[in-house]
Amino acid sequence: MDRIFGRQEEIAELRRYYDSGKPEFIAVYGRRRVGKTFLVDSQFSGEYAFSTSGIIGGTQEEELAAFTEDLRRCGYKGRKPRSWMNAFEALRGLLEQKLVPGKRLVVFIDELPCLATPKSSLVKAVDRFWNTWGSKHAEVFLIVCGSATSWIIRNIIDNKGGLHDRITHEKHLFPFTLGETREYLRLNGFGWTDISVLQTYMILGGVPYYLDMLDRNKSLSENVDMLFFGKEAPLAREFDRLYKSLFNNPDKYKAVIRTLSGSRKGMTRGELAKKLKVNDNGHFGDILEDLVNCDFIRYYNLIGKSVRATGGLYQLVDFYSIFHQTFLTKRITDAHYWSNTLNTPVQNTWYGLAFERVAMAHIPLILKAIGVDRILTQYYSWRSTESPQGAQVDLAIDRADGIINLCEVKYSGGTYAISKDEFLKLNNRSEAFRRETGTKKGLFITFITTYGLERNGYSDIANSQVTMADLFV
Repeated sequence: MDRIFGRQEEIAELRRYYDSGKPEFIAVYGRRRVGKTFLVDSQFSGEYAFSTSGIIGGTQEEELAAFTEDLRRCGYKGRKPRSWMNAFEALRGLLEQKLVPGKRLVVFIDELPCLATPKSSLVKAVDRFWNTWGSKHAEVFLIVCGSATSWIIRNIIDNKGGLHDRITHEKHLFPFTLGETREYLRLNGFGWTDISVLQTYMILGGVPYYLDMLDRNKSLSENVDMLFFGKEAPLAREFDRLYKSLFNNPDKYKAVIRTLSGSRKGMTRGELAKKLKVNDNGHFGDILEDLVNCDFIRYYNLIGKSVRATGGLYQLVDFYSIFHQTFLTKRITDAHYWSNTLNTPVQNTWYGLAFERVAMAHIPLILKAIGVDRILTQYYSWRSTESPQGAQVDLAIDRADGIINLCEVKYSGGTYAISKDEFLKLNNRSEAFRRETGTKKGLFITFITTYGLERNGYSDIANSQVTMADLFV
């Protein structure tokens, strides 16, 4: 799987920037393993005037040594720089030798945050390089890339100093959608059914690096055993490597992930701080912001009388992290665990949780399926503050046409049958929602299921339906 798939919008944008005739400073960022480097290399690897990559966990001495070697590989003849100021002056000198009017000078610095070791003055060096030279030459096409998304945002994109407003373009690269994942697998010889692709997505998400590990000659369950539970399983230890590669103090970030993994509905910032027994201060807020920016957790709004006091909800949305925290922390010794637990409550319960996350990752397709994608909408969650059963609506779609869709997400191996008890709970929940929010809008019940609803005496409570097929569009 070595050819570029999808990313047509991103490719078109990069080519448009390349042809702009102006100096360009582009930041590409996103979750680790999502394919940022592969995207840039696929378009420009044959045109690099200079390219380098930071070393994850490297010291300043190691980073400078690697940078120097890459300078020499591209034609640099000078001595090893002793600082980043010297290093970027050396880069400037190298590029000046290659400068030809009207011909692009493509410079790619991958994993830029890794170069920023403590007290390194890297950002000041990049600032000086761009402001005193790069921005004055229409030929310069500088791309910086990084998985430490928050570092890129804080230090490069939202820089308050010399780099303020200097980035000409930014691109957040997201994992594949469910539909893109199906097409990616099909193009690489997988003949799996939609339900198998859905289950794959629940485990790996749309992360190309993980999808590349799948063996098309094995079933999904055999692949899961191989990747997570077998001897030397390649993804069994990915969790620690993943967070260590992104954050200087990974234990604090992993603690948030572990805590959110135990909350199906999500938690407010205050609830998280209390559970973790930490101060709800700016540092804690930065940790949450970092995890949101790196696409591991999401923040979404709550509606209700106590919203101002509690804020919105944080929810774990990284599929790999959810799977790891659910199964890989139990020290399972069965190398064929997944195959041996097919159709058991432990798997089915997990599929139910994961399907909710899939639905929340594809809200634009849900809006399209129920015919409101061209209507002004807002969506949020709601938690009852009065119901002793703790009623909650994970997804409420508030429409400008006077309707609110209260969505129920249900995973099932076949058509889903609404029971009498569930019918009564839905009615009670709708009444509680109206009473506690004070809304005067019409309330519609929308079911999001794998194969649709089974027709019975209670199915008419659903005003609209969304199926797995709609999420593959």
